[in-house]
Amino acid sequence: MNTAEVLADAFGRVQEEVHAATDGLSPEELATRPGDEANSVTWLVWHLTRVQDDHVADAAGLDQVWTTQGWSDRFGLPFGEAETGYGHTAKQVAEVRGVSADQLRGYYDAVHEQTLSFVRGLDDAALDRVVDERWTPHVTLGVRLISVISDDLQHAGQAAYVRGLLPRR
Repeated sequence: MNTAEVLADAFGRVQEEVHAATDGLSPEELATRPGDEANSVTWLVWHLTRVQDDHVADAAGLDQVWTTQGWSDRFGLPFGEAETGYGHTAKQVAEVRGVSADQLRGYYDAVHEQTLSFVRGLDDAALDRVVDERWTPHVTLGVRLISVISDDLQHAGQAAYVRGLLPRR
């Protein structure tokens, strides 16, 4: 496997988990929170997708799918278009609702396609390019992509856990 294939495989695993966590759930089930301070499947999948969209688009020099393909309008959330969910309060998490499984998967799949188009063209040398100088040490493309994959898989796992709690409620 080469660099591009490894990254494509990792992001493919995120896509599989997103689909598994959302498949067959109603908007009400997706928005269910196991506690007042907990995240819903909707919020978790929306957030992981927004972060992937934001971070990969920035690193690739592309526009975000959220705005260019109209997903922001379709979701109709009460936040600015740049919002990714980072640092959301419990009240803000509760506002991410009324979204269908098809919408969540559609947005994720569109981001996934843009991500794959980008990573399929990468080689080892590309991973050393600095993409964020706000940190010490500076963040390279390789570190950024692994960070996104790690964050995505954590949130997808959390969404699967919340989904597993639904029949018990």
